[in-house]
Amino acid sequence: MQLGSAIMSIGSGLCAGSINTTMFLIARFIGGFGLGMLFSIIPMYQSEISTPETRGFMVSIHGVMIGVGYSLSSWINFGVYFVTASGSTSSFPWRFPMAFQAAPVVILLAGSFMLPYSPRWLMRKGRFEEAHTVLKRLHASNDEASIERVAKEFHQIRRQVEQDQESQDGIVWYELLRTAPNRKRTIIAMILMWGAQLTGTLVLANYGVLLFISLGLKGYMPLLLLGIWVTVGFLGNIITALFLDRFGRRKFLLVGISGILVSLICECALQATYLGTDNIAGLNAAVFFIYLFIAFFGCYIDATQFVYLTEIFPNHIRSQGSAFGIVNSALASLVMLMGAPVALEKITWRFFLVLIVPTACYLLIIFLYFPETSKKSLEDINEAFGEKVAVHYTHATRAEEEEYRKAADHEMDSTINSTPKDDGVVHHVERSSGYV
Repeated sequence: MQLGSAIMSIGSGLCAGSINTTMFLIARFIGGFGLGMLFSIIPMYQSEISTPETRGFMVSIHGVMIGVGYSLSSWINFGVYFVTASGSTSSFPWRFPMAFQAAPVVILLAGSFMLPYSPRWLMRKGRFEEAHTVLKRLHASNDEASIERVAKEFHQIRRQVEQDQESQDGIVWYELLRTAPNRKRTIIAMILMWGAQLTGTLVLANYGVLLFISLGLKGYMPLLLLGIWVTVGFLGNIITALFLDRFGRRKFLLVGISGILVSLICECALQATYLGTDNIAGLNAAVFFIYLFIAFFGCYIDATQFVYLTEIFPNHIRSQGSAFGIVNSALASLVMLMGAPVALEKITWRFFLVLIVPTACYLLIIFLYFPETSKKSLEDINEAFGEKVAVHYTHATRAEEEEYRKAADHEMDSTINSTPKDDGVVHHVERSSGYV
């Protein structure tokens, strides 16, 4: 996270200070490299420090803040448009947006030193006492219920880490394909990220101004509508954060893609009928369905894809699985953004047919093959892919509940025995990571 922030801030500074096209392109590559690291690491980190009940909300904040970034970008571009429109030849309209993108990553870099390590990562490194300390810090309470919760989480994560280490082949990237459950995860991750991009969301975000112009809008209005469009997507991500844990990942994905499919079909029909005409009502209806598209994408898909991606992989290959998913998202984005300008010019409204077909297939695949992951611990999710869970966190058996009770009793004894007496000195400390 710190490395990605540092690289992106350097890239942003170089972009803003570019003196020629070559320098600008190199700087953009550097910044993009750092951004790719952050896109992979941040949702994974959020997933690993969250509880099963709040994980959807916590990881959805990643989508919310991406929406904030897109919104700021659009409104900054809208503002600097008027500098250019006034006849100014200043480089400010393009240098300022490039420089501004360094602000959030500098804040992240500075704040990252206050963030704890992931307890799951610590356990994979054998640093069990540190992991236990982090879990207690994350729960931020020392009451009996929190102590039991910490003991239960610690016990399950440790047992699962030990089981994974016993079965791990040792070639981490090969692990993505070594077993049938991991192959299923890898294929789902690829389909998840490609499917989201093949809806055309980044095409609309990046070339929305051209679409609005083709629908008869002029002057600053296309930029204004794009700014509002992106802001709608940001607000939709807030809806995801608030309700994803309550209704589940599958429902959000299915409802979102269904709404997007309807929006694309209607948009295609309207553009086929009214594009190039002066029928104001028909053209305005086409604008409406572009907005309906982002309402469904923002509310149901944008943040959900990152939540789901970071949940489906087991602890020992989560970083590799998340990175694989982000790489596929980037490849899909590259394909769409490189081909869209030509397609919009050459085949106009027929381009939406190119989006409709994969979106319909995406909906069917989600319905048939994507398991539900909400309200389960990251370790429990392994069972949805046909793997053995060392000890269940939710729906635990009687024997597992007894195992957890012993772990909680041990944790309680440790807490009581390490409580300072009146002289303020800790007279006894029981190592909480020592139980089996």
